[in-house]
Amino acid sequence: MDRNIRTVEDVLALLDGLFAPEADRWTGRGADWWDDFYTDRSRPVPFFAARPDENLVSAVERGVLSGGRALDLGCGPGRNALYLAERGFDVDAVDLSSTAVDWARERARATGTENVRFHHGDAFTLVGGDLTGPYDLVYDSGCFHHLPPHRRVSYLALLEQLLAPGGFFGLACFAAGTGGMGSELSDPDFYGEGAGLRGGLAYTPGALRAIFSGLSELELRRMRDEPEDSGRFGESFLWTALFQRA
Repeated sequence: MDRNIRTVEDVLALLDGLFAPEADRWTGRGADWWDDFYTDRSRPVPFFAARPDENLVSAVERGVLSGGRALDLGCGPGRNALYLAERGFDVDAVDLSSTAVDWARERARATGTENVRFHHGDAFTLVGGDLTGPYDLVYDSGCFHHLPPHRRVSYLALLEQLLAPGGFFGLACFAAGTGGMGSELSDPDFYGEGAGLRGGLAYTPGALRAIFSGLSELELRRMRDEPEDSGRFGESFLWTALFQRA
């Protein structure tokens, strides 16, 4: 008989088990899933291309984001991390997949980009170790929408610990109502028998505003589509958001 639930983290870990094996895609237990995903670099995956998000480029070019320490959550092959480093940010970037991190490091060497450090692992467990704040920018393109609802607790705690006063939080995530990617089930429905994560969660603007209500909203809009020959990544089934901490 198990009676070993004592902490909030114990409860979160218990809930993680309801989503196995899908939850393993975003925890350290399931890095193999993402390694397989990134192994074939020729796959027609839009974000495999070395193109930064159009909203991130826009914020930098407008001077809203202008340097400092940056953290890229779920960095993949490093497209946004390298863009920030090339524009003077001092960057930490983390991903569960060692294959993705190796690819990102190859890109950094090929471009001679030095002010970026790639970390392999679970961002939640790296906080206070490899990842130490404060960061002037925390950026997430595609990590947040793969978290089960209960792990938003961990995510908000991560922002609270790592984001500097006056710092910025940038996000790109699945948009509800677009007919694109991401499930539109309500939070409780994800905990029904056999529900699973359905490949990720889609969000409405109201949901994002409520979740990140402790931050000031600077921008919340649909990502703009970008053609394949563009130097920027853009897909309209994503929301982009920029928030700032007081």
